[in-house]
Amino acid sequence: MMNKSITTLPPGSTIGILGGGQLGRMLALAASRLGFNIHIFCPDANSPAFKVAAKSYSAEYDDEKALAEFARHTDVITYEFENVPADTAAFLSSRIPLYPNEQALSVAQDRLAERRFLAAASIPTAAYASIASIEDLQEAISKIGTPSVLKACRLGYDGKGQAVIKKPDDISGAWKKISGVPAILEAFIPFEREISVIIARSQTGDMVAYDPGENRHHNHILDETLVPADISADTQNKALEFARKIAESLEYVGILGVEMFVCNSSAHDPLYVNEIAPRVHNSGHWTQDACNTDQFEQHIRAICGWPLGDAARHSDAKMKNLIGEDFHQWPQYAARADCNLHLYGKLNVRPGRKMGHVNQIMPKKPDKTSRN
Repeated sequence: MMNKSITTLPPGSTIGILGGGQLGRMLALAASRLGFNIHIFCPDANSPAFKVAAKSYSAEYDDEKALAEFARHTDVITYEFENVPADTAAFLSSRIPLYPNEQALSVAQDRLAERRFLAAASIPTAAYASIASIEDLQEAISKIGTPSVLKACRLGYDGKGQAVIKKPDDISGAWKKISGVPAILEAFIPFEREISVIIARSQTGDMVAYDPGENRHHNHILDETLVPADISADTQNKALEFARKIAESLEYVGILGVEMFVCNSSAHDPLYVNEIAPRVHNSGHWTQDACNTDQFEQHIRAICGWPLGDAARHSDAKMKNLIGEDFHQWPQYAARADCNLHLYGKLNVRPGRKMGHVNQIMPKKPDKTSRN
C-alpha cells in the first residue's frame, strides 16, 4: 500500500481533507500555521471549512471524476469524520497517501467490527452480541440481561441510533427505534465517569498522548471536558496503555480518540473502552489552549511525516461546547480573561448543533498520584 512509505512533506505542500465541518476547519487553520495549503472535499457547499481553505470541492463522495481531480492536486489526504465511504477511501488511497488508513476507517465505521477488533487486541469492553433480528435481540437479552443498550452498527453518534432497554418489555420499542438495522446489544456499564485519551502516532511509529480528559454529557451530546480527569495514576496509566495498544494494532497515523468508562472499585475490571474515533476529537479541543502542540497541529505533523510535537499540558482546562442557543452566549465568554473562544462560522443556529466551544484555562495544580 502507498501508506507504507514514509514521506516528509515540506511547507508549501497541499493537504486534502475529506469533510468540511468544524473539525476540518480547525485542521485547516492548524495546517496553515505550518505553511501548508488546504483543499477541502465535501458535498455541502456551505461547509464551514470551505471558508478557510485555499480550494474547495463541492461534490458527492462517489463522484470519481471530482475525487480524481482532488487527489491530483494534493500531496496527502486525511478526513475529519469516520463515515467516509469505503469505496471513496479505496479510490483515493490507490492514488495518494491516505491517513489514517483504511483499516482504521473500517473498524470505526461498524460497532460490531470495532468490538471484534478490541476483543482480538485483548482490550476490555462491555459484553455484547450481534443483532440482525428481533429474535436475536430476545435471545441476547436472555443472556446479557437488562439494563442494556441496543446500538445500530453504523452511522450512530451523539446518542443517535441507540435505545436503552431497561426491561424485557422494552425490546419491541427499541428494535423499532433503530429501524431494525444491523445492531449490537451491549451490557450496561455502571460507570463512575467517562474519560477519553487523545493519542497521536507518526508514520515511524512514534507516539505521544495527551492527559486523559473527563467528559460530561447533556442530552447524549458532549457538554464539557475537564482536564485533568479525576482518576488515579493507575487508571491513567492503564488508559494510556489501551490507547497505545489500539494505535499500534491499527498501524495508525494521525490523531486517535479513545473513549473509556471508569467503573467503581468493586467492578472486576474498572476500565472499559467504549468507542474509538479515527480523527481529531471533540474531547481534545482543550489542547488548543492548554498545550504547546494541540491535537490539530499534531495530526498535521503526523500525516506529513514531521516529528510529533510536545503533548504536555501546561494548564488545567475546561472545554465547554456551545450547542444550539448556547452560541448566543459568545459575548460573555469573549469578555472573560480566562476563556478562549472558538467559533465555527456556521450560518444557522439549530438545536443540538455544535456552533463553537470555549476553553477555560486555569493554573495547573500538582498531579494526583491517587484518588479515594
